[in-house]
Amino acid sequence: MSSETINAAAAGTWRLGDLTVNRLGFGTMRLTGSGAFDQGTPSDRERSLGVLRRALELGVNHIDTAAFYFSSLRSANELVNSALAPYPDDLVIVTKVGPGRDPSGAWLPWARPEQLRGQVEENLRQLGRDHLDVVNLRTHGRHSIAEHFGALAALREAGLVRHLGVSDVDPEQLAEAQAIAPVVCVQNRYALDTRTESDEVLRICGEQGIAFVPFFAIVGSGGSKGASGAQDAEVLAVARAHGVTPAQIRLAWTLHRGAHVLAIPGTGDPDHLVQNVAAGAIRLSDDELARLV
Repeated sequence: MSSETINAAAAGTWRLGDLTVNRLGFGTMRLTGSGAFDQGTPSDRERSLGVLRRALELGVNHIDTAAFYFSSLRSANELVNSALAPYPDDLVIVTKVGPGRDPSGAWLPWARPEQLRGQVEENLRQLGRDHLDVVNLRTHGRHSIAEHFGALAALREAGLVRHLGVSDVDPEQLAEAQAIAPVVCVQNRYALDTRTESDEVLRICGEQGIAFVPFFAIVGSGGSKGASGAQDAEVLAVARAHGVTPAQIRLAWTLHRGAHVLAIPGTGDPDHLVQNVAAGAIRLSDDELARLV
């Protein structure tokens, strides 16, 4: 089947609370240009808008974004708003709070609990919405998150947020959040070469029906700087066998980690977008999965 005919629905669906999404979604971090976290070269605005619209044409109905995703001239949330509003009824937009940047792009101290409402409202303004579908609390270390998550739970009760999630957490922090309010998703760093710390969280999520949403699933240890080093020989071999790219195999491997695992690869390249969506239809054999461990 041609990758052009693949739809994100080929990856199957999962739930974020009462919201059903295709397991192959889209992350906006790379839409703003080469420096999503610095003042690098801004992206081409029309191309970024086109990528977002094309994502929806390909069946993507889960977009991950954040107010702190911006470069010198581009804001990911503003691009989402401009490209996709008025939003389709089935589109789920997930954002995150905790980190913050000042207008020049410099990182601010991690938000205090009483500052989270302002961060939620900033996302609402930029996205042009009166409530957010899902908000993840992004942590910054192994410490209690009860006060912060409690502040978000209050915003959920107030109707500003529909569902809550957590990001970059260990099992203890996840349990701490769940004691306060329902958790519909966990976003942790997870990839072929960077997964040890999150394997237990992935297992817990699977047992409890919580969506596990890896970030940096393609680039792995390269993180926000992109893929680093030579591709693993086994990944290359499996990719050649399927006639696809190593990045597509990494995405397929991610989705094979469990029915509750979602993928949110990001790109500003229309061709890469089509490849990412097509990865949701790749089926790896037990032998191939064993080779990739």
